[in-house]
Amino acid sequence: MEKDIKHIVVVGGGTAGWLTASLIRAELACQSIEVTLIESPDIPTIGVGEGTWPSMRQTLARIGFPESLLFTDCNASFKQGSLFLNWSNDDVPHRYHHPFTAPWQTSSIDTSLFWSQRAKETLPFAHAVNAQARLIEMNIAPKDITTPEYAAIHNYGYHFDAGLFVKRLTEFAVSTLGVRRITANVTHIHEDSDGFITRLSTDEREQIDGDFFIDCSGQHGLLIDKHSKIPFISVKRELFNDRAIALQVPYEETNSPIASATVATAYENGWVWDIGLQHRRGIGFVYSSQFCSDEQALSQLHNHIQRVTNQSPLGKPKFIQFNPGYREKFWHKNILAIGMAAGFVEPLEATALVMIEQAAKFFVDHFPHTQEQLALCETRYNHLTTGRWRDIVDFLKLHYVLSKRTSDYWLHHHNPDTHSARLTKWLTHWKTHRPSRFDLPQIESLFPSASFEYILHGMGFEQQLHLTQSERAIVEQTEKEYGNLINEAKRLLNLPTNRSLLNKIAIHGLPKI
Repeated sequence: MEKDIKHIVVVGGGTAGWLTASLIRAELACQSIEVTLIESPDIPTIGVGEGTWPSMRQTLARIGFPESLLFTDCNASFKQGSLFLNWSNDDVPHRYHHPFTAPWQTSSIDTSLFWSQRAKETLPFAHAVNAQARLIEMNIAPKDITTPEYAAIHNYGYHFDAGLFVKRLTEFAVSTLGVRRITANVTHIHEDSDGFITRLSTDEREQIDGDFFIDCSGQHGLLIDKHSKIPFISVKRELFNDRAIALQVPYEETNSPIASATVATAYENGWVWDIGLQHRRGIGFVYSSQFCSDEQALSQLHNHIQRVTNQSPLGKPKFIQFNPGYREKFWHKNILAIGMAAGFVEPLEATALVMIEQAAKFFVDHFPHTQEQLALCETRYNHLTTGRWRDIVDFLKLHYVLSKRTSDYWLHHHNPDTHSARLTKWLTHWKTHRPSRFDLPQIESLFPSASFEYILHGMGFEQQLHLTQSERAIVEQTEKEYGNLINEAKRLLNLPTNRSLLNKIAIHGLPKI
């Protein structure tokens, strides 16, 4: 007789736990799927102020979480991409954008191709191929007050306060979605003769039976590591940052501009993130303990803050340690690891949250209704997710290997021994070819070819393309229509600033779809 899967137990809260529990309950309550989340009262969450991808809009919409609450209750602002400062070299100031909107492209026009042949010497790549880089530089919002919740005029994600987001999502999950919340520490894990978990015991003397268990216990990896002993694959040879320091910094004025992008500024031994929320900034330094002590890192962070603002940090710095890498497998029998229990590489490009989203979506969309369906789901998910982690590692490494900075930290990134064989082959291929979907052929790849183009061209990667006749025709047609594209883009500059729109949302909210 087949064993039905009806009760999901999530171990661990934080963004990973509550986002996962919320999506499962929102989508599967109609199938009588129950969700219990066990949250330790003794383990704080690591979140220090999160940046998301645009995919978060679809995730929260599926959950039914009102977008207006992000802005009124979670100190959220709009994120339209990333801005990189001084990644190219040591001495000359340099900046480039990785916006969320892809280059303008149809069957007859291609602004990326046009830029490579006609505009390369006069315009930065991101400014030439769509309007979003200009919106970012002018702190302009991606929508206006009449645009419905989760709809966009320009593609966007969010910056939000992780603590406030988890608090509000917890309330929504429990009161609106019906997730059962237990505050306790798991003390014992029970399994059957086949190695499937059947029950968890807690220090509150509760026995929680379940059919499937999701490990969102962070770096503790209570189920996937401590219990199941699934090996961890380190990527420290390629991406060796393993420390971060985070601080909160107030704005100089209550009406100070709010940045539209995560700003990543390169320094001798790492890089600084700067995230603009509504009422403060989150600023942190990412570095490698191999090249920089905690004291040196904190000094660098304070020096950066003094350079960009006259405000002093709020509270004490938060020191974070992490081991860059991911599990050998993420789905094991009736356990699925999500969040830092599954893996973490580094904060660059905000890949942590999108991996949580993708995991929760896969589980919901491929839900195993019986225990007999688990094996196929396990195989599919592990293959897909291992590929995604490898894509993340190579994509992030690309940001570093193109730099011409000369400190030991950056020179080690340049060392070919720290590059994957695939990345090395890509760089050779891209000297004469544009990045394409064939570079990452896996279905539902996280990174479109446009993301690679933004990084390559932003960093001044040298290319000598050999155009086909049809590509030459596309360049000619794009040149004819380029003026109209620019005029259309200029109209977007009439959108409100981030600060102005967020002030209106605080009063009126956003229209429901």
